[in-house]
Amino acid sequence: MTYIISDIHGQYGKYMKMLEKINFSDDDELFVLGDIIDRGENPIKVLTDMSMRENVFPLLGNHELMAIRILNKLCVEITEENYAKQLDITTLMGLNLWQLDGGDTTLKEFKALDKEEKFAIIDYIKDFAHYDELSVNGKEFILVHGGIPYEKKDIPLYEQDIKELVTERPDYNKIYFKDKFLVTGHTPTQNISSDLGGRILIQNNHIAIDC
Repeated sequence: MTYIISDIHGQYGKYMKMLEKINFSDDDELFVLGDIIDRGENPIKVLTDMSMRENVFPLLGNHELMAIRILNKLCVEITEENYAKQLDITTLMGLNLWQLDGGDTTLKEFKALDKEEKFAIIDYIKDFAHYDELSVNGKEFILVHGGIPYEKKDIPLYEQDIKELVTERPDYNKIYFKDKFLVTGHTPTQNISSDLGGRILIQNNHIAIDC
């Protein structure tokens, strides 16, 4: 069976309950549409569990994109010689924005890791795909964290801008692909329509799953 989830946001307990609920096994596949980290108490714990499962396939979210830029810098020993380069104004502003958006929980767990574990987590995130394409039961699916700008829908996915893929909020009233479903996270479904009450949105060949 193929499963897709999104926006776990460090909720390790709920993540494990989800795996238990679907009776997730080695014969299944799980695609995770980004924003695995931040806000919840155990983002690194979620990443560590996922990294040990060969049948879990994570995609990059905007929170991972924010985090990796900062964590790379923090893994370098700060000296008088490299201080200005490693902790420049852009890095410090990025750190502040990340923390304001829930990065503190990730940072706290990350700091508790030893050096080898830190680099293992960074390397794992760096390997996250920016998008994926699936064919399941004769139906075609495009998986991405944020979305694709409508005016760029005909541009090949490998040429799409990474930042837009993780931050775009699709127009769910428009059909992007007549023969494919666009599956996205990032935008909470209750923000698309209050009538959804946190349920999955399926319309116009969109499937929005950030609930």
